Amino acid sequence: MFTLNKAEKAREVAKGDRQRNIARLRYVRAPWFEWHGLVGILWMLVLLFVAIPVSAREVAITIDDLPRGGDGGPKGLDHLRLMTDQLLKPFKAEQIPVIGFVNEGRIPEIGTEGLRQLLDLWLSAGSDLGNHSFSHLDINDVPLDQYTADITRGETVLNSALQAWGRRLKYYRHPYLHTGPTLQIRDDLQVFLTNHGYRVAPVTIDNAEYEFAGLYTRPQFRERVRRGYLPYMESVVAFFEQRSKEVMGREIPQILLIHANQLNADEMPALLKMFRRRGYTFISLDQALADRAYAQPDQFVGLKGISWIHRWAATKGMATRMEPEPPNWVVNATADQ
Repeated sequence: MFTLNKAEKAREVAKGDRQRNIARLRYVRAPWFEWHGLVGILWMLVLLFVAIPVSAREVAITIDDLPRGGDGGPKGLDHLRLMTDQLLKPFKAEQIPVIGFVNEGRIPEIGTEGLRQLLDLWLSAGSDLGNHSFSHLDINDVPLDQYTADITRGETVLNSALQAWGRRLKYYRHPYLHTGPTLQIRDDLQVFLTNHGYRVAPVTIDNAEYEFAGLYTRPQFRERVRRGYLPYMESVVAFFEQRSKEVMGREIPQILLIHANQLNADEMPALLKMFRRRGYTFISLDQALADRAYAQPDQFVGLKGISWIHRWAATKGMATRMEPEPPNWVVNATADQ
């Protein structure tokens, strides 16, 4: 006598499910033909696809604030190199597409040479890179000409690195997801971006991951953050899956926003595992934006930086329904920093 381990049990269950599906097919009789010939085979395939659910969930992962977001961690080049290597390791090992959005002026201490070394780490791992402006200005707070000059200023090292790897700069991500406080400013900014060859990199799965990240580098919160981060992120993902169906009529290819920080460097394997458990495959930003959903009109104007799903909902005149907030202890501890 022997017992099956978990993997063997799973295989036996799957085998039994397949056998039951096949058994059902043997007894199905369509009124207009018997089971024979090519038509019968095609009908069997249709029923198999109905009987065996196939997930179509897709997500593109985008990472902001390169070389390192504002999590309060070390800013020395050696530390940044170690964090970057760790963050990119699962993407490189599993050939998962990812794009990083760069603020060239975020950590001036490392200089342009140090920044170039870090960007080369991203590109050598197969990642793409986009512009997130030089100094992460907020368009709500500065004149448009100052804001657009900051975009151009953020291209120097970025363009050089991309060209060395045979790539070109084509994506821009708005800091804070702020796209313009007035219709005129929003539209004028879009004209600038279009004229400079940029496509906006939208976000559908927006979240407050940066609040967890800021606490993670404080020893008294580290383990509590580690326990709470993934459940929070999964609650946000589940929300936008449902909201996508409400607003768009289906689950669209999602675009996740997270930041370059130590928390994500440590937790990335678990975060990727969570997405896989929910039935996702990982796609590039290019692939996500090929979906017709991203051609939908976005007429949102305002001070807030919000998910494009919320923008489409506002454009359609739908009632606002926002994603889950972090736990109170995260909000309160962040406010006390």
